[in-house]
Amino acid sequence: MPSKLLKLNLPDHWSDFLQAVDEKLEAPVKLHCMGGFVVEAVYGIPRRTADLDYISVDPTSAATTLERIAGRGSKLAGEHSVHFQKVGVADYPEDYEKRLSKLDLGLKMLQLFALDPYDLVLSKLTRNIGKDREDVKALAQQQTLSFSIVSKRYEEEMKPWISNAEKQDLTLYTLWKDFFPR
Repeated sequence: MPSKLLKLNLPDHWSDFLQAVDEKLEAPVKLHCMGGFVVEAVYGIPRRTADLDYISVDPTSAATTLERIAGRGSKLAGEHSVHFQKVGVADYPEDYEKRLSKLDLGLKMLQLFALDPYDLVLSKLTRNIGKDREDVKALAQQQTLSFSIVSKRYEEEMKPWISNAEKQDLTLYTLWKDFFPR
């Protein structure tokens, strides 16, 4: 599944929180992560966020446990001012799992996997609010992302099933295209 292993220097608030979660888990849990946490922790773009968004949990039965231990309103969330959040509705490329990177956090029970930068950009396409556009622009510049790769993934792995494709076309090909290096 993961294409590579990423070693991180997490900000203390995330490192302490993830260690505390890991200590409370009784069985291994794998999360596919996206959103501001990945932008900040993996790609090093200054983007303070209070939630760690995930789109998949393995085993699926662990979702309830994670929510109880570290979800919004949990004791750990109160202590660390961050929390886990299952993303209910999100669009992302269908083959994203092939390109996940495992985050080397030195934890025993909790394994985090991050979307690659192209899939992360495309996961922000549908919502397209201000912070999403800022994230896309920063990722495109910092990672020197190719617009042709983004558009190819969009056309092949999202557009066939995404709702309101005309709107997403406008966002990608008109609003976002200039964010990418030439």
